[in-house]
Amino acid sequence: MINVSLYILFVPLIAFGIVVFFGKILPRNGDWVSLFAIWSGLALSLYLFVSLVLGNYDPAFSQGLQFNWLAWGDYHLTIGIKLDNVSIVMLVVVTLVSSLVHLYSVGYMKGDPKYGRFFAYLSIFSFSMIGLVLADNLLIIYAFWELVGLSSYLLIGFWHEKDTAANASKKAFITNRIGDAGMLAGILIVFASLGTLNLTEVGTGIAAGHLSGNMLTIAGVCLFCGAIGKSAQFPLHVWLPDAMEGPTPVSALIHAATMVAAGVYLVVRLFVFLTPDASLVIAYVGGFTALFAATIAVAQNDIKRVLAYSTVSQLGYMIMALGVGAYTAGFFHLVTHAMFKACLFLGSGSVIHAMHGALHSVHSDSDPQDMRNMGGLKKYLPVTYWTFLIATVALSGVPLTSGFLSKDAILGGSLAFAMQHPAHWLLPLFGFLAALLTAFYMFRLVFLTFFGKFRVGPKAEKSLHESPKVMTVPLITLSALCFFGIYTLPAFNPTTPTGGWFSNLMPTPARVWEGVVMMDDHQEKIASHGVQDSHQSSVSEHSEDHDVHHTAHIWAMIISLLVAGGGIWLATMGYLWKRFDPAAWQRRLGVVYQGMYHKWWSDEINQLVIINGSTRLANIISWFDAFIVDGVVNAAAFLIRQLGTIHGWFDLYVVDGLVNLSAWIVGLFGRLVQNFQGGMIQRYIFIMILTVGLFIIIKIF
Repeated sequence: MINVSLYILFVPLIAFGIVVFFGKILPRNGDWVSLFAIWSGLALSLYLFVSLVLGNYDPAFSQGLQFNWLAWGDYHLTIGIKLDNVSIVMLVVVTLVSSLVHLYSVGYMKGDPKYGRFFAYLSIFSFSMIGLVLADNLLIIYAFWELVGLSSYLLIGFWHEKDTAANASKKAFITNRIGDAGMLAGILIVFASLGTLNLTEVGTGIAAGHLSGNMLTIAGVCLFCGAIGKSAQFPLHVWLPDAMEGPTPVSALIHAATMVAAGVYLVVRLFVFLTPDASLVIAYVGGFTALFAATIAVAQNDIKRVLAYSTVSQLGYMIMALGVGAYTAGFFHLVTHAMFKACLFLGSGSVIHAMHGALHSVHSDSDPQDMRNMGGLKKYLPVTYWTFLIATVALSGVPLTSGFLSKDAILGGSLAFAMQHPAHWLLPLFGFLAALLTAFYMFRLVFLTFFGKFRVGPKAEKSLHESPKVMTVPLITLSALCFFGIYTLPAFNPTTPTGGWFSNLMPTPARVWEGVVMMDDHQEKIASHGVQDSHQSSVSEHSEDHDVHHTAHIWAMIISLLVAGGGIWLATMGYLWKRFDPAAWQRRLGVVYQGMYHKWWSDEINQLVIINGSTRLANIISWFDAFIVDGVVNAAAFLIRQLGTIHGWFDLYVVDGLVNLSAWIVGLFGRLVQNFQGGMIQRYIFIMILTVGLFIIIKIF
């Protein structure tokens, strides 16, 4: 089975190489190479799912392949592939959504001058995400993590000739680097403390107490920073809505099951290592993001931006679930959300495709993505409408859909956490308010897009038509996966995933550090109360915990139905039955509506605080460097030059002067003596007699 997973991993990479180098000479620019690679990967992923997940039906199933990648001295860095229930289910999700996006792109990207290159980028993106899913080592996860970021940069900026697309790709890349820096710091803390990055060995080291307490919390929060970036959590959410500048299939790929899911998947993988403090940080970041993004989606008019902020909100749900310990619910929502959100994005692409044709027929330059230019499309796009409606119902949490099961499980988990920890009542409040707004903005989108009259005019309306089958077949497939049945077998329970294969095979794992704590607590209980009392106490605690979750599930189901129904009712009253004027309420809300419409001025605040602040800081640093650092250097150089000048003058006029003076005196003496050195003996005798005579005269007188 490991060989099968290696095929699934590397075939998209091979397809990328073939298409990017030889696509221009291949039939259809080589799109069939990418299609074969990902569809064969999907077939084999389903084979792994049926044979290993359903075939074994073992929650603890795991197998892998490891080999030494680096070795120095006695240390060996091992990397490899890990196959367990989580990775195989995620593998199916990634290959399924990616396969349908590939197929959809055949129709959507038809005629694009860079058609072949687009499929090459899809292939390298799929390879990156599959590698991230299969990796068993934090270092290799990080490598594929960065490769996912690079691939998304290429896809978001695919139409780079547009400034908006080029800027969006740079914004996504740079924003994610901020989160990735924190993730790298977390990886370094883990490696410095444990000497390994293998997930299993990391768990063993933490269980042994080699990384614990505040350092373990800091490591967990740092690693979570990567998820904040990739899964667009507040405050690093700003890149995701701008990513809509890429082609619509890219939006579906990024927003459904790949790039944004990577952050949630990372938290799923790290769940067993997270301390209560780190989990609490994760829960509040997720809960706030869920509500914050939902408020923005309410006021947007671009169909893809509504779905983009919806994605941010739903990712917040998943992160909050994992933070409060609702592991199964969080991962379950990741899987179900991938289906209905991919359906919604591909459905929006079908709508935009039809709008482009209609606007082009009347030579209108109106925005084909603005819902205020749409209306009445259900008559002309019936398949798109029904599939879009099914996915909307699932996202809104209506019964008999997969979204109802997963969202209700998250709300139940957050409510149970608040019942056990009343100080954190904000978490379920975040969840229920976000559920209300989700139902409202999604049905607002449906009513503005598919109901009423077509607002561009009757002449353009004649050009509206359904998308080709290559685009509608993926919509039908994904909408069918929005119903509850497939996820709850064999129980087939429409009210809870409990009893179904997903719930049975993906139970909440024990935290690796809990074993030590629980063992210490258990020993204390035995010492103070005895074995029997300790056992009865454990049973009592487990029973009480089960009762809390059961009660929370019932209340969460009731409240979620009320809030979802309330959101749908408000949207119906305002946008379908016209019982109240939404524009009037927008004016009444005043600054609140303006805040939602302007995305709470996130981009403006980032521009003012971060970008302008960084620019000002850079200017200050530049000034400090030019006038202080360089000033000190230049002053030192000036002083040294002056000292050198003085030294040169001293050497020239004092040292050399003394030497020259000595030479002159010696020369003068030499010239004086020279007068007495004529070489004539008579003169020598005369001078000697004269000198003796002078001495005698001086002596006498």
